Amino acid sequence: MSIEKIVEQALQDGYLTPAMEAEVGRICDTASELSIEEYMALDRLMSALLTGEVVAVPRKQFINVMEELVLTEAIARVAEIEAKSDCTLDLGDIAAYALNRLPPLYATTEEGADYQRVKAKDMLQGIITQKVDEAIARYLDRPEFFPERQLISKNTGDELLGQVSALLQTYAPKFETTVPLKDG
Repeated sequence: MSIEKIVEQALQDGYLTPAMEAEVGRICDTASELSIEEYMALDRLMSALLTGEVVAVPRKQFINVMEELVLTEAIARVAEIEAKSDCTLDLGDIAAYALNRLPPLYATTEEGADYQRVKAKDMLQGIITQKVDEAIARYLDRPEFFPERQLISKNTGDELLGQVSALLQTYAPKFETTVPLKDG
């Protein structure tokens, strides 16, 4: 989709979605030079955002607590397996497999997320463990096909640190981010 079409859609809907924002960013990053029409569309979008005619939808107004629980379980199991053997497991593949077989547990507030965590640990921990184990077994038994497959996003060290920082800010907002320097 072109920048002009994205801006037109945002003006029509009154919202700029994260997907629209990402597509505009991708176009700007890959284009060697933008046309005058594209600059005018971007200028119109900025004006609409500043006046409130278009509202940027935040990337996440909710969380799926099940993602957190599955990742915690998968990290523990993968670390255990990798420590005992020389095989390397793909945490993303394992978590995605398990998550596709478990119910989502969405929350929009910290209180709601806490409720979902307690509910899941009481009622679903066994099935979470089972689905992660199943995912690991399937991963270890998979044939080596499509070696050219592309990851959704390849992270550089800086991008990975940014994602970890964002996760910490989301799940541990009161965590102290500054480290005192030692004298001497």
